[in-house]
Amino acid sequence: MAARSRSEEDAPAMNIHRTAVAGTLESNDVLVTVAPNGAGGLAVELESIVGKLYGENILAVVNACLAELGVADARVSLKDRGALDCAIRARVETAVRRAGKEAD
Repeated sequence: MAARSRSEEDAPAMNIHRTAVAGTLESNDVLVTVAPNGAGGLAVELESIVGKLYGENILAVVNACLAELGVADARVSLKDRGALDCAIRARVETAVRRAGKEAD
């Protein structure tokens, strides 16, 4: 049975409450920083050693992941060192979930 991803309409809204980080700057990894966006909307910034070849694909993966998580307002910064799509998705999801938690 194939996995089905939720559409943007089905995703519950994820509010970003604070800055959070996931990942490393090691080879084949990506450092993702997610923060509230006071201006509203999504702002995604990518710095990648493979950006000329795969930059559009990386941004598509990030935007799809954000849509699935219901993120509509956030600043997302990625410092990519050649991470695979699955690693990018995992790092984005982790950073978003950390940023979405209320401070204790």
